[in-house]
Amino acid sequence: MNALSGAAIFVVQTLVSLYLVIVLLRFVLQLVKADFYNPLCQFAVRATQPLLKPIRRIIPSIGGMDTSSLLLAVVLQALLMAFVLMVTYGTFGDILHLLMWALLGVASLFLKIFWVAMIVMVIVSWIAPNSHNPAAELAYQIAEPVLAPFRRIVPNLGGLDISPIFAFIAIQVIQSFVLPPIAAQIGMPQELFRMI
Repeated sequence: MNALSGAAIFVVQTLVSLYLVIVLLRFVLQLVKADFYNPLCQFAVRATQPLLKPIRRIIPSIGGMDTSSLLLAVVLQALLMAFVLMVTYGTFGDILHLLMWALLGVASLFLKIFWVAMIVMVIVSWIAPNSHNPAAELAYQIAEPVLAPFRRIVPNLGGLDISPIFAFIAIQVIQSFVLPPIAAQIGMPQELFRMI
């Protein structure tokens, strides 16, 4: 791979990944029942509406889950992976493997969204505990469903909430010890594994 193709991969991967985060964030927002009057939620809705509107006509929501956003995220991830493989190897392989790799990539990104939301929530709780910043409120709404099971298990230590530590450990275990063996099992190329 020469410098020009490496630069093309970097630019396309960066732009598509940013949009992919917004699409997956829209899925997460509906999943956690976030406040859609939040300006950041409004941004996610407006940014994803052009691509989601035609998909929603065909794919309905199932069980309160925004399946069209999830499908769009998988398709975007698959197209990005196909582009990387095409530029690197001149072929993108078969569609079945590409879809499996895309599902794994979306699962990894899903975990990263919760990871970042918890980091923002923890930092804001230290710096400005009663902040009404839209980003802080959104981070709390995203992180709370992940932290709730840990709060039921971990005892309250006199006002110190250590449940995020256990949630971080759980997410890191999945990212480090569950996803890599799955990626190896389904034959994910190293170039794609670096993306997740």
